[in-house]
Amino acid sequence: MDRAQVPGARQQDARLNSEDLGPVALGDRTWNTWNYAALWISMSLCIPTYMLASSLIEGGMNWWQAILTIFLGNSIVLAPMILNGRAGATYGIPFPVFARVSFGVRGANIPAMLRAIIACGWFGIQTWIGGYALYQMVRLWVPAIATLPAIFPASWSLETGPALTFLLFWLLNIYVVYLGVDSIRKLLVFKAFFLPFAALALLFWAIRAGNGLGPILARPAKFTSSAEFWAFFFPSLTGMVGFWATLSLNIPDFTRYAKSQRAQVVGQALGLPIPMTLFAFIGVVVTSATFLIYGQTIWDPVVLAGRFDSKLLVSGAMVAVALSTLATNIAANIVSPANDFANLSPAHISFKTGGYITGVIGILIFPWKLIADPSGYIFTWLVGYSALLGPIGGIMIADYYFIRKQQLYLPDLYQYTGRYAYHNGFNTSALVALAGGIAPNIPGFLSTIGLLSRDIIWPWLLEIYNYAWFVGFFISAGSYLLLMNKLKRTTKRTINRPTGEYQITPT
Repeated sequence: MDRAQVPGARQQDARLNSEDLGPVALGDRTWNTWNYAALWISMSLCIPTYMLASSLIEGGMNWWQAILTIFLGNSIVLAPMILNGRAGATYGIPFPVFARVSFGVRGANIPAMLRAIIACGWFGIQTWIGGYALYQMVRLWVPAIATLPAIFPASWSLETGPALTFLLFWLLNIYVVYLGVDSIRKLLVFKAFFLPFAALALLFWAIRAGNGLGPILARPAKFTSSAEFWAFFFPSLTGMVGFWATLSLNIPDFTRYAKSQRAQVVGQALGLPIPMTLFAFIGVVVTSATFLIYGQTIWDPVVLAGRFDSKLLVSGAMVAVALSTLATNIAANIVSPANDFANLSPAHISFKTGGYITGVIGILIFPWKLIADPSGYIFTWLVGYSALLGPIGGIMIADYYFIRKQQLYLPDLYQYTGRYAYHNGFNTSALVALAGGIAPNIPGFLSTIGLLSRDIIWPWLLEIYNYAWFVGFFISAGSYLLLMNKLKRTTKRTINRPTGEYQITPT
Protein backbone atom coordinates (compact mmCIF):
# COMPACT_ATOMS: atom_id res chain seq x y z
CA MET A 1 0.00 0.00 0.00
CA ASP A 2 1.39 3.42 -0.88
CA ARG A 3 1.89 5.45 2.25
CA ALA A 4 -0.26 8.30 0.99
CA GLN A 5 -3.27 6.08 0.26
CA VAL A 6 -5.83 5.25 2.91
CA PRO A 7 -8.05 2.25 2.13
CA GLY A 8 -11.71 3.13 1.86
CA ALA A 9 -11.23 6.88 2.01
CA ARG A 10 -13.36 7.57 -1.04
CA GLN A 11 -13.58 11.28 -0.27
CA GLN A 12 -10.03 11.59 1.02
CA ASP A 13 -9.01 15.25 0.96
CA ALA A 14 -5.60 15.87 -0.58
CA ARG A 15 -5.19 18.88 1.72
CA LEU A 16 -4.95 16.49 4.67
CA ASN A 17 -2.64 13.88 3.19
CA SER A 18 0.76 13.50 1.61
CA GLU A 19 3.53 10.95 1.21
CA ASP A 20 4.92 12.02 4.59
CA LEU A 21 1.63 11.98 6.53
CA GLY A 22 -0.09 8.86 5.17
CA PRO A 23 -0.09 5.62 7.22
CA VAL A 24 2.92 3.33 6.79
CA ALA A 25 1.97 0.03 5.16
CA LEU A 26 2.41 -3.10 7.28
CA GLY A 27 5.06 -4.41 4.88
CA ASP A 28 7.13 -1.24 5.36
CA ARG A 29 7.29 -1.49 9.14
CA THR A 30 10.75 -2.89 9.68
CA TRP A 31 12.04 -1.40 12.97
CA ASN A 32 12.81 -4.00 15.64
CA THR A 33 13.67 -3.78 19.34
CA TRP A 34 17.34 -3.04 18.65
CA ASN A 35 16.46 -0.21 16.27
CA TYR A 36 14.50 1.61 18.98
CA ALA A 37 17.11 0.92 21.66
CA ALA A 38 19.84 2.19 19.30
CA LEU A 39 17.79 5.27 18.43
CA TRP A 40 17.46 6.25 22.08
CA ILE A 41 21.05 5.43 22.94
CA SER A 42 22.17 7.60 20.04
CA MET A 43 19.88 10.50 21.01
CA SER A 44 20.73 10.22 24.72
CA LEU A 45 24.46 10.49 24.10
CA CYS A 46 24.50 14.19 23.35
CA ILE A 47 25.96 17.34 24.86
CA PRO A 48 22.60 18.59 26.28
CA THR A 49 22.35 15.33 28.29
CA TYR A 50 25.79 15.99 29.75
CA MET A 51 24.81 19.59 30.46
CA LEU A 52 21.60 18.35 32.07
CA ALA A 53 23.59 16.54 34.76
CA SER A 54 26.26 19.18 35.18
CA SER A 55 23.63 21.91 35.56
CA LEU A 56 22.21 20.03 38.55
CA ILE A 57 25.68 19.93 40.12
CA GLU A 58 26.13 23.64 39.40
CA GLY A 59 22.71 24.25 40.95
CA GLY A 60 23.80 22.68 44.24
CA MET A 61 23.18 18.92 44.15
CA ASN A 62 25.77 16.31 45.00
CA TRP A 63 26.48 13.45 42.61
CA TRP A 64 23.87 10.92 43.79
CA GLN A 65 21.11 13.52 44.08
CA ALA A 66 21.72 14.59 40.48
CA ILE A 67 21.80 11.02 39.17
CA LEU A 68 18.64 10.02 41.06
CA THR A 69 16.79 13.10 39.75
CA ILE A 70 17.74 12.28 36.16
CA PHE A 71 16.81 8.59 36.48
CA LEU A 72 13.42 9.43 38.03
CA GLY A 73 12.64 12.01 35.37
CA ASN A 74 13.44 9.68 32.49
CA SER A 75 11.54 6.78 34.06
CA ILE A 76 8.47 9.01 34.41
CA VAL A 77 8.56 10.32 30.84
CA LEU A 78 8.99 6.76 29.55
CA ALA A 79 5.33 6.07 30.41
CA PRO A 80 3.72 8.63 28.02
CA MET A 81 6.45 7.75 25.51
CA ILE A 82 5.26 4.14 25.35
CA LEU A 83 1.55 5.01 25.60
CA ASN A 84 1.64 7.47 22.70
CA GLY A 85 3.97 5.21 20.76
CA ARG A 86 1.35 2.47 20.79
CA ALA A 87 -0.94 4.39 18.42
CA GLY A 88 1.89 4.92 15.95
CA ALA A 89 2.82 1.24 16.01
CA THR A 90 -0.80 0.15 15.62
CA TYR A 91 -1.94 2.44 12.81
CA GLY A 92 1.31 3.60 11.20
CA ILE A 93 0.45 7.29 11.55
CA PRO A 94 2.72 10.21 12.57
CA PHE A 95 2.13 12.57 15.49
CA PRO A 96 0.28 15.35 13.58
CA VAL A 97 -2.24 12.83 12.24
CA PHE A 98 -2.65 11.15 15.63
CA ALA A 99 -3.38 14.58 17.15
CA ARG A 100 -6.33 14.93 14.76
CA VAL A 101 -8.17 12.24 16.77
CA SER A 102 -8.50 14.39 19.89
CA PHE A 103 -8.05 17.96 18.54
CA GLY A 104 -9.81 17.63 15.18
CA VAL A 105 -8.46 17.57 11.65
CA ARG A 106 -7.86 21.33 11.75
CA GLY A 107 -7.34 21.73 15.49
CA ALA A 108 -4.40 19.29 15.37
CA ASN A 109 -2.32 22.13 13.93
CA ILE A 110 -2.34 23.81 17.35
CA PRO A 111 -0.49 21.08 19.32
CA ALA A 112 1.61 20.35 16.24
CA MET A 113 2.77 23.96 16.05
CA LEU A 114 3.47 24.15 19.78
CA ARG A 115 5.57 20.99 19.46
CA ALA A 116 7.25 22.29 16.31
CA ILE A 117 8.29 25.63 17.82
CA ILE A 118 9.89 23.85 20.78
CA ALA A 119 11.69 21.51 18.39
CA CYS A 120 12.97 24.59 16.58
CA GLY A 121 14.36 25.78 19.90
CA TRP A 122 16.15 22.46 20.40
CA PHE A 123 17.42 22.61 16.83
CA GLY A 124 18.87 26.03 17.56
CA ILE A 125 20.45 24.85 20.84
CA GLN A 126 22.09 21.82 19.21
CA THR A 127 23.27 23.94 16.29
CA TRP A 128 24.76 26.49 18.67
CA ILE A 129 26.61 23.72 20.55
CA GLY A 130 28.01 22.30 17.31
CA GLY A 131 28.94 25.75 16.05
CA TYR A 132 30.62 26.67 19.33
CA ALA A 133 32.63 23.45 19.19
CA LEU A 134 33.92 24.54 15.78
CA TYR A 135 34.72 27.97 17.23
CA GLN A 136 36.84 26.40 19.98
CA MET A 137 38.79 24.49 17.34
CA VAL A 138 39.26 27.44 14.97
CA ARG A 139 40.36 29.70 17.82
CA LEU A 140 43.33 27.43 18.52
CA TRP A 141 44.64 27.75 14.97
CA VAL A 142 43.37 31.26 14.15
CA PRO A 143 43.41 33.25 17.44
CA ALA A 144 42.28 36.39 15.64
CA ILE A 145 38.73 35.00 15.39
CA ALA A 146 38.33 35.73 19.10
CA THR A 147 39.07 39.43 18.64
CA LEU A 148 36.84 40.21 15.67
CA PRO A 149 34.95 43.51 16.06
CA ALA A 150 31.41 43.27 17.39
CA ILE A 151 28.73 43.51 14.71
CA PHE A 152 25.65 42.53 16.72
CA PRO A 153 23.71 44.64 19.24
CA ALA A 154 24.93 44.27 22.83
CA SER A 155 21.47 43.03 23.86
CA TRP A 156 21.97 39.96 21.68
CA SER A 157 24.93 38.76 23.80
CA LEU A 158 26.49 37.35 20.63
CA GLU A 159 30.18 37.63 19.79
CA THR A 160 31.21 37.75 16.13
CA GLY A 161 33.53 34.72 16.12
CA PRO A 162 31.05 32.22 17.62
CA ALA A 163 28.32 33.70 15.43
CA LEU A 164 30.32 32.91 12.27
CA THR A 165 30.94 29.27 13.21
CA PHE A 166 27.32 28.95 14.34
CA LEU A 167 26.17 30.12 10.91
CA LEU A 168 28.61 27.72 9.22
CA PHE A 169 27.32 24.77 11.22
CA TRP A 170 23.73 25.89 10.60
CA LEU A 171 24.38 25.80 6.85
CA LEU A 172 25.77 22.27 7.20
CA ASN A 173 22.57 21.17 8.96
CA ILE A 174 20.43 22.73 6.24
CA TYR A 175 22.53 21.00 3.58
CA VAL A 176 21.85 17.64 5.24
CA VAL A 177 18.12 18.44 5.17
CA TYR A 178 18.51 19.16 1.45
CA LEU A 179 20.21 15.80 0.90
CA GLY A 180 17.53 14.00 2.89
CA VAL A 181 17.45 12.25 6.26
CA ASP A 182 19.00 9.07 4.84
CA SER A 183 22.29 10.94 4.45
CA ILE A 184 22.69 11.04 8.22
CA ARG A 185 22.83 7.25 8.72
CA LYS A 186 26.62 7.00 8.51
CA LEU A 187 26.98 9.84 11.00
CA LEU A 188 24.64 8.05 13.42
CA VAL A 189 26.80 4.92 13.15
CA PHE A 190 29.92 7.03 13.74
CA LYS A 191 28.30 8.63 16.76
CA ALA A 192 27.11 5.33 18.21
CA PHE A 193 30.68 4.03 18.28
CA PHE A 194 32.74 7.17 18.87
CA LEU A 195 30.81 9.21 21.43
CA PRO A 196 30.73 6.46 24.12
CA PHE A 197 34.48 6.07 23.64
CA ALA A 198 35.02 9.83 23.90
CA ALA A 199 32.79 10.02 26.98
CA LEU A 200 34.74 7.25 28.73
CA ALA A 201 38.02 8.96 27.81
CA LEU A 202 36.73 12.18 29.40
CA LEU A 203 35.65 10.21 32.50
CA PHE A 204 39.08 8.61 32.93
CA TRP A 205 40.75 12.01 32.47
CA ALA A 206 38.55 13.49 35.20
CA ILE A 207 39.28 10.62 37.60
CA ARG A 208 43.02 10.88 36.98
CA ALA A 209 43.23 14.66 37.11
CA GLY A 210 40.95 14.79 40.15
CA ASN A 211 43.15 12.27 42.05
CA GLY A 212 40.63 9.46 41.97
CA LEU A 213 36.87 9.05 42.05
CA GLY A 214 36.64 9.46 45.83
CA PRO A 215 37.50 13.17 46.09
CA ILE A 216 35.27 13.93 43.13
CA LEU A 217 32.18 12.21 44.52
CA ALA A 218 32.91 13.47 48.02
CA ARG A 219 31.97 16.99 47.03
CA PRO A 220 28.94 17.85 49.19
CA ALA A 221 25.69 19.45 48.14
CA LYS A 222 25.44 23.22 48.52
CA PHE A 223 22.04 23.17 50.21
CA THR A 224 21.97 24.26 53.83
CA SER A 225 18.58 22.74 54.63
CA SER A 226 16.18 20.07 53.40
CA ALA A 227 13.68 22.78 52.45
CA GLU A 228 16.28 24.37 50.20
CA PHE A 229 16.96 20.99 48.57
CA TRP A 230 13.29 20.22 47.89
CA ALA A 231 12.77 23.71 46.47
CA PHE A 232 15.42 22.88 43.87
CA PHE A 233 14.55 19.19 43.42
CA PHE A 234 10.94 19.44 42.25
CA PRO A 235 11.44 21.96 39.42
CA SER A 236 14.58 20.04 38.47
CA LEU A 237 12.57 16.80 38.26
CA THR A 238 10.02 18.61 36.10
CA GLY A 239 12.88 19.79 33.91
CA MET A 240 14.16 16.22 33.56
CA VAL A 241 10.70 15.11 32.43
CA GLY A 242 10.51 18.11 30.13
CA PHE A 243 13.82 17.19 28.50
CA TRP A 244 12.15 14.39 26.52
CA ALA A 245 8.55 15.66 26.79
CA THR A 246 8.91 16.71 23.17
CA LEU A 247 9.60 13.16 21.98
CA SER A 248 6.88 11.76 24.26
CA LEU A 249 4.39 13.51 21.97
CA ASN A 250 5.86 12.88 18.54
CA ILE A 251 7.13 9.36 19.25
CA PRO A 252 4.52 8.04 16.75
CA ASP A 253 6.77 9.61 14.08
CA PHE A 254 9.17 6.76 14.88
CA THR A 255 6.95 3.95 16.21
CA ARG A 256 4.89 4.01 12.99
CA TYR A 257 7.74 1.90 11.55
CA ALA A 258 7.64 -0.73 14.35
CA LYS A 259 7.34 -4.42 13.50
CA SER A 260 5.32 -4.95 16.68
CA GLN A 261 4.24 -3.28 19.88
CA ARG A 262 6.87 -5.28 21.76
CA ALA A 263 9.60 -3.81 19.58
CA GLN A 264 8.77 -0.22 20.51
CA VAL A 265 7.97 -0.93 24.17
CA VAL A 266 11.04 -3.02 25.01
CA GLY A 267 13.33 -0.99 22.75
CA GLN A 268 12.38 2.27 24.43
CA ALA A 269 12.50 0.80 27.93
CA LEU A 270 16.04 -0.43 27.31
CA GLY A 271 17.26 2.58 25.37
CA LEU A 272 16.04 5.57 27.38
CA PRO A 273 16.40 5.61 31.21
CA ILE A 274 19.63 3.63 31.64
CA PRO A 275 21.78 5.21 28.87
CA MET A 276 20.59 8.68 29.89
CA THR A 277 21.55 8.01 33.50
CA LEU A 278 24.94 6.50 32.65
CA PHE A 279 25.93 9.35 30.36
CA ALA A 280 24.64 11.84 32.90
CA PHE A 281 26.86 10.18 35.52
CA ILE A 282 29.88 10.99 33.37
CA GLY A 283 28.70 14.60 33.23
CA VAL A 284 28.36 14.65 37.02
CA VAL A 285 31.85 13.22 37.61
CA VAL A 286 33.57 15.48 35.10
CA THR A 287 31.77 18.60 36.28
CA SER A 288 32.63 17.83 39.91
CA ALA A 289 36.24 17.22 38.88
CA THR A 290 36.53 20.61 37.18
CA PHE A 291 36.03 22.30 40.54
CA LEU A 292 38.95 20.35 42.02
CA ILE A 293 41.16 20.85 38.96
CA TYR A 294 40.42 24.44 37.93
CA GLY A 295 38.86 25.89 41.06
CA GLN A 296 35.59 26.57 39.27
CA THR A 297 32.69 24.48 38.01
CA ILE A 298 32.70 24.17 34.21
CA TRP A 299 29.33 22.77 33.22
CA ASP A 300 29.79 23.04 29.43
CA PRO A 301 31.98 20.20 28.04
CA VAL A 302 32.82 22.21 24.94
CA VAL A 303 34.28 24.98 27.10
CA LEU A 304 36.09 22.35 29.17
CA ALA A 305 37.68 20.73 26.13
CA GLY A 306 38.95 24.15 25.10
CA ARG A 307 41.06 24.18 28.30
CA PHE A 308 43.19 21.23 27.14
CA ASP A 309 46.75 21.94 26.04
CA SER A 310 47.05 19.82 22.88
CA LYS A 311 45.76 21.54 19.74
CA LEU A 312 45.28 18.23 17.97
CA LEU A 313 43.37 16.74 20.91
CA VAL A 314 41.05 19.73 21.16
CA SER A 315 40.56 19.83 17.38
CA GLY A 316 39.67 16.13 17.22
CA ALA A 317 37.29 16.46 20.16
CA MET A 318 35.53 19.48 18.70
CA VAL A 319 35.09 17.87 15.26
CA ALA A 320 33.65 14.79 16.98
CA VAL A 321 31.25 16.95 19.01
CA ALA A 322 30.13 18.76 15.86
CA LEU A 323 29.51 15.53 13.93
CA SER A 324 27.64 13.82 16.75
CA THR A 325 25.59 16.96 17.33
CA LEU A 326 24.73 17.06 13.64
CA ALA A 327 23.50 13.46 13.80
CA THR A 328 21.34 14.11 16.87
CA ASN A 329 19.96 17.32 15.45
CA ILE A 330 18.63 15.69 12.31
CA ALA A 331 17.18 12.65 14.09
CA ALA A 332 15.62 14.42 17.09
CA ASN A 333 14.94 17.98 15.96
CA ILE A 334 14.18 17.88 12.25
CA VAL A 335 11.91 14.85 11.72
CA SER A 336 9.12 16.04 14.02
CA PRO A 337 8.87 19.77 13.17
CA ALA A 338 9.22 19.01 9.47
CA ASN A 339 6.16 16.73 9.73
CA ASP A 340 4.36 19.28 11.90
CA PHE A 341 4.87 22.12 9.42
CA ALA A 342 3.90 19.80 6.56
CA ASN A 343 0.63 19.13 8.41
CA LEU A 344 -0.27 22.81 8.00
CA SER A 345 -0.56 22.34 4.26
CA PRO A 346 0.43 18.85 3.08
CA ALA A 347 -0.05 19.78 -0.58
CA HIS A 348 2.37 22.72 -0.40
CA ILE A 349 4.85 22.04 2.44
CA SER A 350 7.11 19.05 1.95
CA PHE A 351 9.39 17.45 4.53
CA LYS A 352 12.36 19.42 3.19
CA THR A 353 10.46 22.71 3.25
CA GLY A 354 9.43 21.98 6.84
CA GLY A 355 13.10 21.37 7.64
CA TYR A 356 14.08 24.74 6.19
CA ILE A 357 11.38 26.48 8.26
CA THR A 358 12.75 24.74 11.35
CA GLY A 359 16.23 26.03 10.56
CA VAL A 360 15.13 29.65 10.23
CA ILE A 361 13.11 29.65 13.46
CA GLY A 362 16.03 27.91 15.18
CA ILE A 363 18.11 31.05 14.62
CA LEU A 364 15.38 33.54 15.53
CA ILE A 365 14.86 31.89 18.92
CA PHE A 366 18.35 33.05 20.09
CA PRO A 367 19.53 29.61 21.31
CA TRP A 368 22.76 30.95 22.82
CA LYS A 369 20.66 32.75 25.42
CA LEU A 370 18.62 29.65 26.29
CA ILE A 371 21.71 27.79 27.54
CA ALA A 372 23.72 30.74 28.80
CA ASP A 373 23.47 29.52 32.39
CA PRO A 374 22.23 26.40 34.24
CA SER A 375 19.23 28.10 35.90
CA GLY A 376 17.96 29.42 32.57
CA TYR A 377 18.47 26.01 30.96
CA ILE A 378 16.36 24.19 33.56
CA PHE A 379 13.87 26.68 34.99
CA THR A 380 13.19 28.82 31.92
CA TRP A 381 13.63 26.45 28.99
CA LEU A 382 12.95 22.88 30.18
CA VAL A 383 10.29 23.63 32.81
CA GLY A 384 8.76 26.40 30.71
CA TYR A 385 7.99 24.37 27.63
CA SER A 386 6.94 21.34 29.70
CA ALA A 387 3.97 23.51 30.76
CA LEU A 388 2.85 23.45 27.11
CA LEU A 389 3.58 19.82 26.30
CA GLY A 390 2.20 18.17 29.46
CA PRO A 391 -1.41 19.23 28.69
CA ILE A 392 -1.15 18.00 25.09
CA GLY A 393 0.10 14.60 26.24
CA GLY A 394 -2.64 14.33 28.84
CA ILE A 395 -5.38 15.04 26.31
CA MET A 396 -4.04 12.62 23.67
CA ILE A 397 -3.56 9.76 26.13
CA ALA A 398 -6.94 10.31 27.81
CA ASP A 399 -8.68 10.35 24.44
CA TYR A 400 -6.94 7.31 22.93
CA TYR A 401 -7.27 5.02 25.97
CA PHE A 402 -10.47 6.19 27.70
CA ILE A 403 -12.57 7.67 24.90
CA ARG A 404 -11.52 5.68 21.82
CA LYS A 405 -10.51 2.48 23.64
CA GLN A 406 -7.56 2.35 21.17
CA GLN A 407 -9.94 2.06 18.20
CA LEU A 408 -9.42 4.53 15.33
CA TYR A 409 -10.98 4.83 11.89
CA LEU A 410 -8.14 5.71 9.52
CA PRO A 411 -10.09 7.13 6.55
CA ASP A 412 -11.72 9.84 8.67
CA LEU A 413 -8.30 11.11 9.77
CA TYR A 414 -7.84 12.34 6.20
CA GLN A 415 -11.30 13.86 5.63
CA TYR A 416 -12.84 17.19 6.62
CA THR A 417 -16.27 15.59 7.00
CA GLY A 418 -15.47 12.48 9.07
CA ARG A 419 -15.89 11.72 12.75
CA TYR A 420 -12.77 13.70 13.65
CA ALA A 421 -14.09 16.90 12.07
CA TYR A 422 -15.98 17.94 15.23
CA HIS A 423 -16.98 21.62 14.75
CA ASN A 424 -15.41 22.92 11.55
CA GLY A 425 -12.38 20.74 12.19
CA PHE A 426 -11.82 21.80 15.83
CA ASN A 427 -12.65 19.85 18.98
CA THR A 428 -13.56 22.61 21.43
CA SER A 429 -13.35 20.20 24.37
CA ALA A 430 -9.67 19.58 23.64
CA LEU A 431 -8.91 23.28 23.18
CA VAL A 432 -10.64 24.24 26.46
CA ALA A 433 -8.81 21.43 28.28
CA LEU A 434 -5.51 22.56 26.75
CA ALA A 435 -6.03 26.14 27.91
CA GLY A 436 -7.06 24.91 31.35
CA GLY A 437 -3.87 22.89 31.71
CA ILE A 438 -1.59 25.71 30.58
CA ALA A 439 -3.22 28.57 32.54
CA PRO A 440 -2.08 27.65 36.09
CA ASN A 441 1.57 27.67 34.99
CA ILE A 442 1.53 31.08 33.26
CA PRO A 443 2.08 33.25 36.40
CA GLY A 444 5.06 31.16 37.50
CA PHE A 445 6.61 31.29 34.03
CA LEU A 446 6.16 35.07 33.73
CA SER A 447 7.75 35.48 37.13
CA THR A 448 10.70 33.24 36.15
CA ILE A 449 11.51 35.30 33.06
CA GLY A 450 11.09 38.56 34.99
CA LEU A 451 7.91 39.91 33.41
CA LEU A 452 5.95 39.71 36.67
CA SER A 453 7.12 40.48 40.18
CA ARG A 454 6.89 37.55 42.60
CA ASP A 455 5.36 39.93 45.14
CA ILE A 456 2.10 40.30 43.19
CA ILE A 457 1.58 36.55 42.57
CA TRP A 458 -0.02 34.19 45.08
CA PRO A 459 2.73 31.92 46.49
CA TRP A 460 0.81 28.75 45.62
CA LEU A 461 0.79 29.76 41.94
CA LEU A 462 4.57 30.13 42.03
CA GLU A 463 4.79 26.69 43.64
CA ILE A 464 2.60 25.13 40.94
CA TYR A 465 5.13 26.12 38.27
CA ASN A 466 7.65 23.77 39.89
CA TYR A 467 5.40 20.90 38.79
CA ALA A 468 4.46 22.40 35.42
CA TRP A 469 4.42 19.20 33.33
CA PHE A 470 2.55 17.17 35.94
CA VAL A 471 0.00 19.91 36.67
CA GLY A 472 -0.72 20.48 32.99
CA PHE A 473 -0.91 16.76 32.18
CA PHE A 474 -3.43 15.81 34.85
CA ILE A 475 -5.57 18.96 34.70
CA SER A 476 -5.97 18.71 30.93
CA ALA A 477 -6.55 14.94 30.96
CA GLY A 478 -9.18 15.19 33.69
CA SER A 479 -11.00 18.20 32.27
CA TYR A 480 -10.96 16.66 28.77
CA LEU A 481 -12.64 13.50 30.01
CA LEU A 482 -15.28 15.56 31.84
CA LEU A 483 -15.98 17.70 28.79
CA MET A 484 -16.21 14.70 26.50
CA ASN A 485 -18.45 12.81 28.89
CA LYS A 486 -21.54 14.71 27.68
CA LEU A 487 -20.83 13.29 24.21
CA LYS A 488 -20.29 9.80 25.57
CA ARG A 489 -23.24 8.15 23.86
CA THR A 490 -22.55 9.72 20.47
CA THR A 491 -18.84 9.01 20.74
CA LYS A 492 -19.43 5.43 21.81
CA ARG A 493 -21.77 4.76 18.93
CA THR A 494 -19.31 6.29 16.48
CA ILE A 495 -16.05 4.66 17.50
CA ASN A 496 -17.57 1.20 17.89
CA ARG A 497 -18.84 1.17 14.32
CA PRO A 498 -17.25 -1.83 12.51
CA THR A 499 -14.22 -0.69 10.56
CA GLY A 500 -13.64 -3.79 8.48
CA GLU A 501 -10.43 -3.66 6.47
CA TYR A 502 -9.39 -0.40 8.06
CA GLN A 503 -9.06 -1.90 11.53
CA ILE A 504 -5.54 -2.89 12.55
CA THR A 505 -5.37 -5.12 15.59
CA PRO A 506 -2.70 -4.06 18.11
CA THR A 507 -0.02 -6.72 18.51
